[in-house]
Amino acid sequence: MLEQILLGTYTRRVSKGIYQIALDMDRACLTQTQLVIEENSPTYLALNSQQELFNVTSVDGDGGMAAYQIENDQYVLRNKVSEAGAPPCYVAIDEEKQLVFGANYHQGIIHVYRISADGRLEDADKVRHTEPTGPHKNQDHPHVHYTDLTPDRRLAVCDLGTDRVYTYDVSNAGKLTEVAQYQAEPGTGPRHLVFHPNGQLAYVFGELDSTISVLAYDQASGSFTQLQKISTLPEDFHEFNGGAAIRITSDGRFVYASNRGHNSIAVFATTDNGQAIERIQLISTEGAIPRDFALDPSEQFVVAANQDSDNLTLYRRNQNNGRLTMIQKDVYAPECVCVYFK
Repeated sequence: MLEQILLGTYTRRVSKGIYQIALDMDRACLTQTQLVIEENSPTYLALNSQQELFNVTSVDGDGGMAAYQIENDQYVLRNKVSEAGAPPCYVAIDEEKQLVFGANYHQGIIHVYRISADGRLEDADKVRHTEPTGPHKNQDHPHVHYTDLTPDRRLAVCDLGTDRVYTYDVSNAGKLTEVAQYQAEPGTGPRHLVFHPNGQLAYVFGELDSTISVLAYDQASGSFTQLQKISTLPEDFHEFNGGAAIRITSDGRFVYASNRGHNSIAVFATTDNGQAIERIQLISTEGAIPRDFALDPSEQFVVAANQDSDNLTLYRRNQNNGRLTMIQKDVYAPECVCVYFK
């Protein structure tokens, strides 16, 4: 059995766009990488249930979002929506409302796009953050890094620059209304988050201080409250590191986070019904700057992407204790920053 994976990339050096690779479940290996869409720095992407593809793009120096549909096993461009400035850095889909969300790091903006009946994208809303920023040198202004749905179908937004996690109500037309803000400790730099399957807990990865904060989520108000904060690094590591991707298993028992600099994946077991986590493993990604990784649908394997060394690393995951074992490395994937199982 083959599981297909799409790879989002930068196109600064050798990459040409979006690539595809297969995970052979029987042989426990990744197959040869192939280019499927020529695109300008499609750093992040997402598919809906109809396999329609939405990805970050750049058009003549402007940033935006592209929409593709499958025809005869090929991705066919529907349209691109762009505006002056840098591209977004995250993509999420609300199929119920037929919306696409984008996080614009450089401009501190949340983008909302409407999916039309023919699969084209249209601008629906845009919100710019203006709150005070944190003390870190990378917090020079608001930096929206994540925009995705909460379990109760609000929009959770991580802003690395303002040290905040925002919660928005989303109208059927795609208009955003802020309902809550969580203020992280100064210099945390919230980057990405994942929710526990119970819908009452979230785990926020702080890029700037390499920590995971366990937050209680109140669905009545949309607010977050911190329960725990824990490092993803060993105590004796004092060199540069930037937190990157974070994932949680479908049973809520294990949380995984990638360290760029230490070049590792930190493995955590949840305790106290998910209200706390403890680190049980740190394993090398066998490359430089692991920007993203993903669990396959069966959660037997993990695929990590090393952006600067242009390689993927495959791990087998012990589903009982959560630990990872490296089984393949040096799989070519140029400038990869997003791993997405189809």
